[in-house]
Amino acid sequence: MTKEIVVLRYGHRHVRDYRVTSHCCLVARAFGAKKIEVIGGEDKNIEHTIEKMNCQWGEGAKLEFYDSWRKRVTHYKKRGFVVVHLTMYGLQVQDVVEKLGKEKKLLLIIGSQKVEKEVYETADYNVSVTSQPHSEIAALAVFLDRVQKGEELTKCFPGAKIRVTPANKGKVIVRK
Repeated sequence: MTKEIVVLRYGHRHVRDYRVTSHCCLVARAFGAKKIEVIGGEDKNIEHTIEKMNCQWGEGAKLEFYDSWRKRVTHYKKRGFVVVHLTMYGLQVQDVVEKLGKEKKLLLIIGSQKVEKEVYETADYNVSVTSQPHSEIAALAVFLDRVQKGEELTKCFPGAKIRVTPANKGKVIVRK
């Protein structure tokens, strides 16, 4: 089943969070998200990174910046999205992934700064991939893989100028 998955990066702080937010965007893109929305200051470096990936490696997730997570969550709820907040304090992913895997529209919230209580209350599901401290990058990758049953791992990106052919040793790169 094709899913519409949007990742909302909550609380991006320009300069301080650049690298982690960039990696969240790359994981979201590679693991099948259609769009990444960053809440916080617009960051041209991250925009450039995603544009470059989409140009070279094929058309992947789009990136947009917004100033209010509340407005974005309201927007997606009105469109029928199930809101999943990835946190170490939520329900265990293995207990909810089957149910969430059946949903066609998912909005995934991943934090940066300390997350407000209201985010937990607004989400339809608060989901943890582990109850130990970990990064939002890991939570996003594990959740996206589980909810899509690994189908995203072989996704072809249209318009790719670069593709990697799997090989046990060495690098096999195909350029168009």
